[in-house]
Amino acid sequence: MSDSAADAGAVRLGTPVGRWVLLTAVLGSGMALLDSTVVNVALPHIGRDLDADLGALQWTVNAYMLTLAGLILLGGSLGDRYGRRRVFVIGTVWFALASLLCGVAPDAGILIAARALQGIGGALLTPGSLALIQAVFHPDDRAGAVGAWSGLGGVAAAVGPFVGGWLVDGPGWRWVFLINLPLAAVCVPVALKHVPETRDPAAHGRFDAPGAALGALALAAVTYALIAAPDKGASPWVIVPGVAGVLLGVAFVYVEGRRANPMLPLGIFAVRQFSAINVVTVFVYAAFSGFFFLSVLQLQVVVGWSALEAGTALLPTTVLMLLLSARSGRIAQRVGARLPLTAGPLLCAAGMLLMTRVGAGARYWTDVLPGLVVLGLGMVVLVAPLTATVLASVDVARAGLASGINNAAARAAGLIAVAALPLAAGMSPDVYRDPAAFSASFDRAMLLCAGALVVGAALAWGTVRAPERRVCHPECEYHCGVTSPPLDPGDAQGLPGRS
Repeated sequence: MSDSAADAGAVRLGTPVGRWVLLTAVLGSGMALLDSTVVNVALPHIGRDLDADLGALQWTVNAYMLTLAGLILLGGSLGDRYGRRRVFVIGTVWFALASLLCGVAPDAGILIAARALQGIGGALLTPGSLALIQAVFHPDDRAGAVGAWSGLGGVAAAVGPFVGGWLVDGPGWRWVFLINLPLAAVCVPVALKHVPETRDPAAHGRFDAPGAALGALALAAVTYALIAAPDKGASPWVIVPGVAGVLLGVAFVYVEGRRANPMLPLGIFAVRQFSAINVVTVFVYAAFSGFFFLSVLQLQVVVGWSALEAGTALLPTTVLMLLLSARSGRIAQRVGARLPLTAGPLLCAAGMLLMTRVGAGARYWTDVLPGLVVLGLGMVVLVAPLTATVLASVDVARAGLASGINNAAARAAGLIAVAALPLAAGMSPDVYRDPAAFSASFDRAMLLCAGALVVGAALAWGTVRAPERRVCHPECEYHCGVTSPPLDPGDAQGLPGRS
């Protein structure tokens, strides 16, 4: 029997086909995780080479997040219906081709369009990597396979800024995107040859294309208005798309409430605990996305470090999450979610306030590292309990949906934050070309991010009260992307808890 003929749900971790499946999932998710962490490091160089203003740099980040956040729930549904391996492979190829277009983009407009296409590939690829493991491996081996996938994914997230800085300072910023091509060249043939195809036989009904389109258009219109505001002011170019975005958002809610098979079932928000934790997620991940967007600019534009130095400087946050998140999750199971979901954002806020000490002539050990360590410890305290609370707040059958909604909420919050934070901090389109002006606005932005985290902590303290429906141990404890909580399918076996 060939590897590809292995029965879905019966593959063992220690077999050759099991190792091939794990390699495929790690390569696929690793591409997306690397992309989410390395691009920010390249932004100053992209701006200089393409003569792009701050708005174009915002769109370089946000075009990707826009299509990813708007379509990630739909991407998971497509895999269930048409085959998880098929959709995963299509997403990987799409992501790689869009990465190639990013790498050869002659101007900022082409780069932004390519980033939007890359996000579509990410929406097909990201949920598929974990779905492959859940569907293919034998129930006795799923936890071990997911643990290996999660740990290796955490390593990819941790080394991403370092790899990005090395590429930018070495062969150039275009290789931040082109590095995805050899990864895809390995991933796709392995997937086609060794990964069994699986589907969800219960998947039925029409896809919610109207909901996906309305959601993405609403986010796009609001994002455009926020990014354009510093340059165009209160003009029709800002007001019209802003109002249109709000109206499209209302239409999205209306449509989702009336479809038989909505992308976003509104009824899930009737669970008070689930709604509360998603509001907390919006505030804390808005702050995280704003911080990681601006901090690498601060370190390069103001402090004067190279891309490699700036990328390496950010390692403590992801390394701390990689090393300590599992332990944090176990502690939260004993003390409950309310305390870590309150203390974590407050620690992160303190870290961002410490980052206001980073200015011209800053030293790493005394000025930069303390803030990053405090921020990283706060994220350690926060992320695993947040994921566990999301999964435990709903029935087992809806845990995967709940995790997908929470992930999409965090990405949408990051999208809006990257668009709105420079406006709120008073950054002009050309501010990153003036180190003194950028440093002053960076300090204001850190205060705003800290404020959002304090609001998140207050909301957690005031709303996370209901007892958990079941004890839940997140499977993605190490998969520590810093701009969104990990996707997690929940307990695939429906058990009340795993030891």
